[in-house]
Amino acid sequence: MPLSPRARVLLIAAVVFAAVAALVWYLSVKYWTQPVAPLASPRGDAEAGATPRAPATPTPPATPGAAPDATLSPSPTQTPSPAQQGQAAPDGQAPDAAAQAGAGRLLIPVAGVRPEQLQDTFKDARSEGRVHDAIDIMAPRDTPVLAAADGRVIKLFNSQRGGITLYQLDDDNTTVYHYAHLQRYADGVKEGHYARRGETIGYVGDSGNATPGNTHLHFQVYRVKDPKHFWTGENLNPYPLLRSAQ
Repeated sequence: MPLSPRARVLLIAAVVFAAVAALVWYLSVKYWTQPVAPLASPRGDAEAGATPRAPATPTPPATPGAAPDATLSPSPTQTPSPAQQGQAAPDGQAPDAAAQAGAGRLLIPVAGVRPEQLQDTFKDARSEGRVHDAIDIMAPRDTPVLAAADGRVIKLFNSQRGGITLYQLDDDNTTVYHYAHLQRYADGVKEGHYARRGETIGYVGDSGNATPGNTHLHFQVYRVKDPKHFWTGENLNPYPLLRSAQ
């Protein structure tokens, strides 16, 4: 029985619709369900696809060293405030380039003392919760105390604890050498005197709060930002500096 024109149109439309539906299904199965390929890693990345490493945590800046022993300050009115004081440099820490430049040519400041005779007392405890921040160099009374380096004598002072003391500023205008518990100064030594390395500037004693008869030199090394404030600064351990002294 021949189809009417209306029926033929509907049949053709149904066939076309079925064909389109079949094509859409085929394409969705073949392409749309496939995983997406990753983007190419930048050339030269040897660890492409690896979990990125977290950036290294920056090392905190070093804590500034402690101010020189306030008990040996040049005057009662010049005692460093707590805000000016910090943590002492670690015991035995190797000096940095700046320290080596200013203090790497030191002479042991007591005549006749050899490097192997030195003892590291830099971090020893002292009364009232203090830390030594210096080393004690034992020697008989009146043994010559020598300038550890070239530099100008910037202060002579007699303190209650340090006794007869001398402060010397290195030629680098940054490093200060502090000599304490002296018996007396050498003749001709006064403030402003330029002392040469190895020159006798005083004599070993037990002045100040040293135990009577415990004759020794209290020797301290520190760096200052302003020489006018020579009694405060960053302490350096003299022991490793003097152990390598020539």
